[in-house]
Amino acid sequence: MKGFADLLDRLVLTPSRNAKLTLLTGYLAATPDPDRGYAIAAITRDLDILSVKPAMVRALVAERVDEVLFAYSYDFVGDLAETVSLIWPATEGRASDLPTLSQIVETLQSASRSDGPRLVERWLDELDPSGRYALLKLITGGMRVGVSARLMKQALADYGGEDVAEIEELWHGLTPPYQPLFDWLDGRADKPANLAAAPFRPAMLANPVDLDELARYDPADYSAEWKWDGIRVQATGERGERRIYSRTGDDISGAFPDLLAAMEFDGAIDGELLVGHVEDGAIRTGTFSDLQQRLNRKTVPAKLQKQYPAILRAYDLLQEGGEDLRPLPFEERRARLERFVADLPSDRFDLSPLVAFESWEEVAQMRNAAPDPVIEGLMLKRRDSAYVPGRPKGPWFKWKRDPFLVDAVLMYAQRGHGKRSSFYSDYTFGVWTGPADDPLLVPVGKAYFGFTDEELKQIDKFVRDNTIERFGPVRSVRAEPDKGLVLEVAFEGLNRSSRHKSGIAMRFPRISRLRWDKPPGEADRLETLEAMLE
Repeated sequence: MKGFADLLDRLVLTPSRNAKLTLLTGYLAATPDPDRGYAIAAITRDLDILSVKPAMVRALVAERVDEVLFAYSYDFVGDLAETVSLIWPATEGRASDLPTLSQIVETLQSASRSDGPRLVERWLDELDPSGRYALLKLITGGMRVGVSARLMKQALADYGGEDVAEIEELWHGLTPPYQPLFDWLDGRADKPANLAAAPFRPAMLANPVDLDELARYDPADYSAEWKWDGIRVQATGERGERRIYSRTGDDISGAFPDLLAAMEFDGAIDGELLVGHVEDGAIRTGTFSDLQQRLNRKTVPAKLQKQYPAILRAYDLLQEGGEDLRPLPFEERRARLERFVADLPSDRFDLSPLVAFESWEEVAQMRNAAPDPVIEGLMLKRRDSAYVPGRPKGPWFKWKRDPFLVDAVLMYAQRGHGKRSSFYSDYTFGVWTGPADDPLLVPVGKAYFGFTDEELKQIDKFVRDNTIERFGPVRSVRAEPDKGLVLEVAFEGLNRSSRHKSGIAMRFPRISRLRWDKPPGEADRLETLEAMLE
């Protein structure tokens, strides 16, 4: 358990990707099975421990610590696991034979809801603060240590000297603690056969580009197609199994049973998941706000499926029957895709159309003048490009339209997580509405990135100096026409939203710059955003 606790501590304090990989590969080399497998599952959030929940942890703390003291401490620290690990009363006679990570996981997985909290209480008494933190992160699943599932797979590939693409294609056939995977990586056994039907095939990604960069390439070598504002997915059918994966390999099939039912094919399609309705023989595409009604749900009621039907707009064909098409040129795959999609249900599948152009200047004009508001730019693909994992430079480019900009006023701030847990780094901002002589701020979005570390310190100081109310880890700050902080916010689009008081939801908002020079009263009004929406 100590090795796992040390790993988490070091990952939190290590911003560099390569340094994180070094820590992970070192841990994999030094840690025995099955501890290292359970550690991987915990960090990638593939480990389910049902016998203990965060509310149970809070109840345990309430038995040991004054309620007001804990509330103030939690407000200051901003993270439940860190707060409990530090405030938990130390006990004498700490056990010398501490449980291993695998012993904790396997014991809790077989424990009842009534036994789980008492087991955790005993271990909290036995462990030091670092061990308590690791234990609580393990059971609550809040591993905010800057390691994605993709980065963990890369660490496994580096550890075993294999290609990360091979590990990604195996991943959904493996379960914690991943013993067949380690047997292969350690040279004790052959590569495990792909245990999952309809496996994920690592996605090919595009590089952002501008006109200066494109000038190095011949436009005649590229095809162009619209970049739709949904989520990139892979729809795969094989041996009677059907799956829908996100671009990072997460199985999201359960949220889209209507599309899954229409996948009566043997192959793998790369495309954009959208919401759409058939009108006059063609699919009318819904907004990203419509799609959000379907995302991150374990079950989807029939009414919601009917109101927001899922569709797939196809970009590429990776597999057809038993034939792997990825080594073929894009032009050939595209021709195969057109024939493939023609045989699929037209209310669930269609093609992303190609866009004719002759010069890069023409592409530059088109990207900001798309024929559909759900389009966020253009994709450019070399006609002779194979489909390869990752983000190779040159074969594929993406050129998004210019972001929208508004000046908004900071209204609320919340503590961050991980290395930001000491800073107020998550910001809610608003714009003015109502009469000019008595304006009112209404929130229109939240953002937690786009600023530098130095700017974060400046905003954090402003929040602390101008707090007017507290709501747990959230602070309300002074925001008046003549006193407050104006944030220039960049975003990709707007949608109407009944869940927001303003009636508007922003797409991918981020802080573009801090407007210390601008009085809050000169920030934008809600009418400005409504006009942009129209």
